[in-house]
Amino acid sequence: MILKNMKKIDSLTILIGVILVLSLANLYMTFRMYGKFNSITENNNNEQPTGQPSKVQVSAEDDPIKGSKDAPVTIIEFSDYQCPYCERFYTQTFPQIEDNYIKTGKVKFVYRDFPLGSHQFAQKAAEASECADEQGKFWEYQDKIFKNQQLLDTPNLKQYAKDLGLDAAKFNDCLDSGKMTSEVQKDLKDGQSYGVNGTPAFFINGILVSGAQSYATFQEIIDQAIKEVK
Repeated sequence: MILKNMKKIDSLTILIGVILVLSLANLYMTFRMYGKFNSITENNNNEQPTGQPSKVQVSAEDDPIKGSKDAPVTIIEFSDYQCPYCERFYTQTFPQIEDNYIKTGKVKFVYRDFPLGSHQFAQKAAEASECADEQGKFWEYQDKIFKNQQLLDTPNLKQYAKDLGLDAAKFNDCLDSGKMTSEVQKDLKDGQSYGVNGTPAFFINGILVSGAQSYATFQEIIDQAIKEVK
């Protein structure tokens, strides 16, 4: 009987010992995992945040600029005169940007050509605006084009120049000779090199914004760009 009880005690002792060893091992592994977790968390906290939009160095070339040259934010647009979304931006969103940012000296706006091959009159319309720029009437001529987007054949392009009081002979010679063809195509190639594949496309201090976005979208990005400059 005594021997039997001793065997039970020995078995219980061994069982307790095993449980104790397993508990200690489990506690050790828990501390190790905790240490690794803290290390990973600390490393992650030291890393730079991801998901920030990348910036592209975009040249304004010698293209038309509206606004103060000292403005902290530059918006460079690549646009197509026959594109309905470009017209929507011009008539609905641009006036608000002009009033709130360009006229207040916060933004300078640059227009560059990006005539799409699918638009029959886009290339010649872009050339016409460059010819108007030669006579100091780029923005007025652009306004004329967007307000008459369905009438962009060559006779109408020439008529718009007359309506604005441009030297008709000089304008017609510029347009008919193809003088501005290479200028427009250079804008197109530059846009493609910056990742533009549709219109309108904007670079706000190097940040690409695609499509005719709402004024609120532009406002948010412009305000952030102003803060970063400060």
